Amino acid sequence: MQENNVDIKGIIGFILIGVLLMFWVWTNPPEQAEIIEQENQQIEIEVKSKDKENINENFSIEDIKNDLFTDKDNSDYITEIKNNLFDIKFSKKGGQISQLALNKFIDYNGSPIFLINNGNSTFNIDFKTFNNKVISTKNQDFISHAYNDGNNDIVSMKLTVSDEKYLEYLYVIKPDEYVIDISMKSRGFTDIVNHNEDYIFSWELNGIRNSKSITYENRYTRLTYYHDSNKIDKLSQMGDDEDEVTNINWISFRQHFFSSILIPSNNTFKSAKISSRDLVKDEAIDTLYTKQYMTQIPFSFNNNEFNESFRIYFGPTDGKVFNKYDLDLDESIPFGWGIFGFINKSIFVPLFRWLSSIFPYGLAIIFMTILVRLALAPVLYKSYLSQAKMKILKPDVEQLNKQFKDNPMKRQQEMMSLYSKAGASPMSGCLPALLQIPVFYALFMFFPSAFDLRQKSFLWAEDLSAYDSIMELPFRIWGYGDHVSLFPILAAISIFFYMQMTMGQQTASQPPPQEGMPDMTKMMKYMMYVSPIFMLIFFNNYASGLSLYYFISNILSISIMFVIKNYILDETKIREKIQVNKAKPQKGPNRFQRKMQELMEEAEKQKRNKNR
Repeated sequence: MQENNVDIKGIIGFILIGVLLMFWVWTNPPEQAEIIEQENQQIEIEVKSKDKENINENFSIEDIKNDLFTDKDNSDYITEIKNNLFDIKFSKKGGQISQLALNKFIDYNGSPIFLINNGNSTFNIDFKTFNNKVISTKNQDFISHAYNDGNNDIVSMKLTVSDEKYLEYLYVIKPDEYVIDISMKSRGFTDIVNHNEDYIFSWELNGIRNSKSITYENRYTRLTYYHDSNKIDKLSQMGDDEDEVTNINWISFRQHFFSSILIPSNNTFKSAKISSRDLVKDEAIDTLYTKQYMTQIPFSFNNNEFNESFRIYFGPTDGKVFNKYDLDLDESIPFGWGIFGFINKSIFVPLFRWLSSIFPYGLAIIFMTILVRLALAPVLYKSYLSQAKMKILKPDVEQLNKQFKDNPMKRQQEMMSLYSKAGASPMSGCLPALLQIPVFYALFMFFPSAFDLRQKSFLWAEDLSAYDSIMELPFRIWGYGDHVSLFPILAAISIFFYMQMTMGQQTASQPPPQEGMPDMTKMMKYMMYVSPIFMLIFFNNYASGLSLYYFISNILSISIMFVIKNYILDETKIREKIQVNKAKPQKGPNRFQRKMQELMEEAEKQKRNKNR
């Protein structure tokens, strides 16, 4: 039996060779085409076929050293593109836009409007390798290459494994276009990715504050999505919200007057998971960002490769700009739903554009208010006429209340007969007011969303789209703010006098309260004081253009009512006409009156049965 001797010199030789080999590898990184087995390295690439195209299950891009396959530039920004609209910087980390400024606009401090800056945006693809390891492109270093094709600026960001294996983001920036075309394509990734599962594209964006009042700006900052070619939906305006949607035409990350809108190149995204998180909990502390948006979209591999394209709109939330793209992007502007949005888009938007093309913006608001109030003057006349009739009939109503105080059904029947003979109705004063509600609400939505008002001054207001501060307070009042705005004060004073003027007429025409019914006179007195206080507080942080509208509108309403009362309506003639109508033979009750009578009889019957 031969004795086994330990070869000490051989062991030492192997150790020295190993040390030299490690030193050589350290100083001379292996080329991609070489196959080196290294037991103590994190890189493990193994040829499994003759054509050397397949890789083993331990391969992943994260395992590849950055200095082997990317450029040597260690700067944060690889390249910068400037044109009339944008100043864009691209980061090699993640191959994404790391800074995007809109050159034509500035914020309330006079600084450029940044939609992307200081890490507020994350653009990422998650995919799995054959060994089911998740790769996130946001953590990878890309190689940058920028050029101009004669018309457009083009930026190529490549995540390279080798000359024949890479993932490329291609950004096409067109002159005078707010839409950037983006494509994601790969080559040679067939043997890298697990193509049995979709890869997930995600985009996360924190909205950067641009206005003086972050609370006001946040109120009009919202995730909106357009789907099924004609439906518009939104995530929650306040608080956190999320949803899973299908057949999406576009997804808008709106930051009040500016928007970042994700648009598919092939009409729709099949599905997406979207979310919105409110970042403003305390206006005094949370002063940088408004909301955090997130979109996750699954894409299928095309022939086992990445191959997808889409567009992103970076620009103003302006209908004039949106209409250039014929994508219904103006649906993202919060003009109101249903009839309110229709009134704004069909009437107030074109009317204001026409007026502002002739007059300064502040005067355009005043002239538009005058036109609106004149258009609604007949409605105001009808309301005032109804109140005058009810005032004249008040003694008769009081007499009926006394005469039939123990018989509510008979009292109601006699009152309806009286109103029918006189040609008056308690509801006729309410209906004109209801007709004005769509107009008032439409204008309430119009002024805060009118991009044309942004940074346009009038009198002491520096910006009609922001509050008009005349005094800064050394402290913050909850719900009011740390400043005093003048236009809300003027609007509050004017609405007080308007309500005081109308309340006298309404009180005189209001019948005495019936048993079990609230006293409307007391309620109106409360409203006369509550409404101005509410306007004073609520509108202190609102757009001064809206407060200017309400101030002028109230002044005009007071003037119109004064003219109607003193120069148009004649109570003596109205009284004579009522007496003539009362003397005429009474017509039978109409369908509505018959229905009301049936309801009263049924209610009286149930009351009697209950008393038994």
